[in-house]
Amino acid sequence: MKDKRNLHQKVQELCDCFATTDPLMEMAKVPHEADAEEAALKWVALAVLHGVTAGAEKIRISRRSDGTVDVRAKYREAPLRSPGSEIGSKIIDALKHVIGVEGDEGKSPLALGIRDSSLELKVKYEKDGAEEHVTLKFPES
Repeated sequence: MKDKRNLHQKVQELCDCFATTDPLMEMAKVPHEADAEEAALKWVALAVLHGVTAGAEKIRISRRSDGTVDVRAKYREAPLRSPGSEIGSKIIDALKHVIGVEGDEGKSPLALGIRDSSLELKVKYEKDGAEEHVTLKFPES
């Protein structure tokens, strides 16, 4: 339980840290970071910030059996830049850990404070054969 809170807390801190930046520009730098675990949490924070500022309905991260990672946002049918296989895998693992999923599916709310506001995302994990998907669903505006 302690680790779950710590990852959540780190994402919270990163949201606050990057709240005044361009999330897409910062996301483009993530695949080049040395620490994949820290980069994964940074990417999650940036995805949340991007989703809020761009009016996304949801962002879905998928890991295929060959290790490739794909990211799609629901507000338009254009993929977001993938963080790469290593960091993408860490993103999925971190989000599973934060919401406490141990099986092939699960979902949980994820409350985050961003500056002077708060936000509750719905995080859903699904495993379909060899593919895994984590969806961040944003509240309606």
